[in-house]
Amino acid sequence: MKPSILVVEDDAAVSQTVVTLLEAEGYPVRAARSSAEALEQLAQNSFPIIVSDIFLDERSGLDILRRARALDPDCAVILMTAKGSLDTVLEATRAGAFDYIAKPFPLERLAQAVRNAEQSLVPPPLRSGPESASSRLGPHPSPQLIGNSPAMVEAYKFISRVAATDTTVLVQGETGTGKELVARLIHESGPRRNNRFVVVDCGALPGTLLETELFGALRGAYTGADRDRVGLIESAEGGTVFLDEIGEIDPTFQLRLLRFLQEREVRPVGSAASRKVDVRTIAASNCDLRRLVAEKKFREDLWYRLQVTSFQLAPLRERGQDFSLLVEHFLEVCRQRFGKAIQLSDGAMKLAARYTWPGNVRQLQNVLERLAILHPGAVVNEEAFQEALAALDPAEKKRPSPEAGRETLAEAEEEHIRKVLAATHGNKTRAAELLGIERKTLYRKLERMRPVSS
Repeated sequence: MKPSILVVEDDAAVSQTVVTLLEAEGYPVRAARSSAEALEQLAQNSFPIIVSDIFLDERSGLDILRRARALDPDCAVILMTAKGSLDTVLEATRAGAFDYIAKPFPLERLAQAVRNAEQSLVPPPLRSGPESASSRLGPHPSPQLIGNSPAMVEAYKFISRVAATDTTVLVQGETGTGKELVARLIHESGPRRNNRFVVVDCGALPGTLLETELFGALRGAYTGADRDRVGLIESAEGGTVFLDEIGEIDPTFQLRLLRFLQEREVRPVGSAASRKVDVRTIAASNCDLRRLVAEKKFREDLWYRLQVTSFQLAPLRERGQDFSLLVEHFLEVCRQRFGKAIQLSDGAMKLAARYTWPGNVRQLQNVLERLAILHPGAVVNEEAFQEALAALDPAEKKRPSPEAGRETLAEAEEEHIRKVLAATHGNKTRAAELLGIERKTLYRKLERMRPVSS
């Protein structure tokens, strides 16, 4: 006989849809339209599975979850919401939620979640309950991951589930989707949060230099090594090392990296002995590692090692309902950083929403920061937004503005660079990002610029 299910949903239409679906699947179902009615049902009956909305009335679905788990620690509670956030998912995970579904969802998604919950009611040997992993989570991480789309709710769930573990994690996604941010949130949400989070840009160094950077070196190991050097992995002892763009690692170094991941040992360059290290590894890539494996550019065994716990971040163009939230967030960040409040006109907002954003969230942030620094008014119209896009995306470039009038191009560019540097307080790396150029290009331009007359 199938287990009975309690559906807690204050929206009559949604409640009826869910009840009809589950009854068609063969489950005996009861419905509660308020938190009070749900608590009364729980006091009178036993429900192995509960499906509840989070935002109800004076009490929430989280209150229903806690009460249900207090009465029956083995019950499976599935939460639904249209207002997902990382904080909510983490709280639900800590309280022992079985699953978390973002509205709107395909009915099959809920049906599958209920089937999974039914299977979980007979625990396999040595199974640890959801609270065993979630109870070790620390305080909520900084809410920098913005959005409540289904794609983002899946990201929040992934973070909450892997944070308290020690497994190696692979985060994949296009440039600018927030891979490093996800890695930081995993670190900050887990037991290693009070120790270092060390970022390694694997694509910036050839294999020989990367080996020294990661594993360290003994004095005399190479020309110029006049002292022992601690590697970045050892410097992250007790914490997390983030290997960014792991797909760009030199093939000759991939075997050394695989051995480190398997053995959790490092051997400094010039040493015959290995050293045990206590670090967690999170890797990221913006390229298709499976394709690199097929092309013999990435070790298959390393790929399998990384693929055990992996997540694919959605590009911005697939997160439509998050777009206005992201714009609002970045405009508020700009107001706080630069002391200037701007807003997008309806036309500019429509243009932004239609744009494909190949650079994803990072590109959106850069465009809005550029406008906050350089746009003279409080409202950004469609033309100004198009010009900001063109400055950072060559594919969007239009004809030069006729307003260039009295200045030479060189003078206009110099003034533009000075404004951006002033706004970034001299941070050349950030300035180069906002200008849409490489940092070395910015340095060359600065060398050629005339000093400002006093």
